[in-house]
Amino acid sequence: MNDISPSADTDAENVQQPTLWSDDAWTARIVKNEDDDGWAVAMTRHGDPEPALVGPWTMGRDKKNPKPLDTAAFHTLVKTANEVLRRHEQQLHAQLNKHVSVGDGSERIRVALRIVPDEDNPYAVLSAQDESGTQLAEARVAPTFKLSAASAEAWIENGYPAKPR
Repeated sequence: MNDISPSADTDAENVQQPTLWSDDAWTARIVKNEDDDGWAVAMTRHGDPEPALVGPWTMGRDKKNPKPLDTAAFHTLVKTANEVLRRHEQQLHAQLNKHVSVGDGSERIRVALRIVPDEDNPYAVLSAQDESGTQLAEARVAPTFKLSAASAEAWIENGYPAKPR
């Protein structure tokens, strides 16, 4: 069994089989590990094209077949797969959103860069806020704009031009 994608029939109902468990959100499928003689488990969220988590699975007592899935193992796998997705989302958010604070005391200005990864026309929005959160300026920039303390200070010192450098 090499297919690790969920089948359409497992999405509609809860399944509790030794090598296939499914609930209303996730499917766990035990598959033969192509790299060795062992087994792997693939956790796929319903509706996703790829598994969120693929990892090694324990051999059964006969040292030939996989250990059967059970309630505790399935819940642990769901928790782990959700954590993997959460970390991925946090990493993506960090890649697309950056900010620096410049200035002294009550004159501190927070300059943020938010990248919009549009497939046809990606861009970024550069914005400045004072410490109270009041928007001071906003400009559309290239998604490759490098936000740093120096580039933020230059944008502020030049009066927030619409086309910052």
